[in-house]
Amino acid sequence: MSEYKVSRSVVIDAPAARIFEILASPARHSEIDGSGTVRGSLFGPPELALDARFGMDMRMLGLPYRMTNRVVEYEKDRRIAWRHFGPHRWRYELEELPEGGTRVTETFDYSLGFSLFYVLGGMPARNARGIEATLVRLKELAEKK
Repeated sequence: MSEYKVSRSVVIDAPAARIFEILASPARHSEIDGSGTVRGSLFGPPELALDARFGMDMRMLGLPYRMTNRVVEYEKDRRIAWRHFGPHRWRYELEELPEGGTRVTETFDYSLGFSLFYVLGGMPARNARGIEATLVRLKELAEKK
């Protein structure tokens, strides 16, 4: 784990384009979310692109809330990242492997600010567990034919 970043990877037996299609669809985020916080899509385009905004219904610690996100990194079928009002980012990077399949790396990047707050709040460990569960769900969904 890099300082102020939490990353996990999985190899998925699917082309990058299929996986990216799931990640770039806000309506599907609740299907893959392993943290248990994403409840559904409020608004946004059917497919995300750079600078796109999308809203999500969320729940944490039993409390419902809404979050607006903006796509801040985008390379179709390779990388997508978004953030909300805070400086941290959720990033997915996809790499098609010569032997087949696609390595997907999800990163919670909190290097851009509020790092001490995230550490004191236990967010790196909590987010690591959520990322691991998300990657399992993404793999199952993307490998369905």
